[in-house]
Amino acid sequence: MRITRAGVTFSAAYLAIGLVWVFGVRPAGVTAVYIAWFVAVAVIGAFIPGIANQVSLGRAYLAAPSVAYSVSADRLGLLALVLAIGGLTDLVDGTIARRFDRPSTLGGGLDPVVDGVLLGAVAIGLVIGGIIPSWLAAVIILRYLVPAVVALVLISMGFKPELRHTVTGQISTALIIVLVGGLCLFRFFNQDASNVVLGAEVVIPIATVATFVHLGWSARRRPVAAAGGG
Repeated sequence: MRITRAGVTFSAAYLAIGLVWVFGVRPAGVTAVYIAWFVAVAVIGAFIPGIANQVSLGRAYLAAPSVAYSVSADRLGLLALVLAIGGLTDLVDGTIARRFDRPSTLGGGLDPVVDGVLLGAVAIGLVIGGIIPSWLAAVIILRYLVPAVVALVLISMGFKPELRHTVTGQISTALIIVLVGGLCLFRFFNQDASNVVLGAEVVIPIATVATFVHLGWSARRRPVAAAGGG
């Protein structure tokens, strides 16, 4: 891989926005950690081609404010906003790829990875903040970790899995964003969130299992199919 013009342009913009956020908001925690995260993602992003892929990568940058806001009950409204922005990028990156770029294997593989980074960060932060149970956070993390590990194993064995979206994967990601975002808003406005929590505890595991079953079925039908999609 080589440095791309789109990668450098977007990385510089994202890094600048991230640094403005760090020094403007002064998030809880070690400032150097947030800066290091933005720099690391920017360096990786410099090698990623395509506008659509850069839009997807924005969700990886959002992981930093997600952690900062998820551990503070008084900032859960801001976390809901971050999730909404992340969900918006998830909706538009595919459209941008079809209209301005060409949908690629890299884009198909990058999308679930950055989804997992963002939502995994949110899940860990919400556990630290005492908002969701640890087992539910583990389900959210495994939802993205398992397909990624399976894809890496297949690649290491010489297979070339087709990395692409699956319907169940997209639905499960949307449900996680909506349910977790809704939970954050209920807590932020001091409303009873017990029904939202119950819904998340039922729906998210079911959607995760459905995603795994769909991916397994796709791999069974096509040996090189979308083991890493989601």
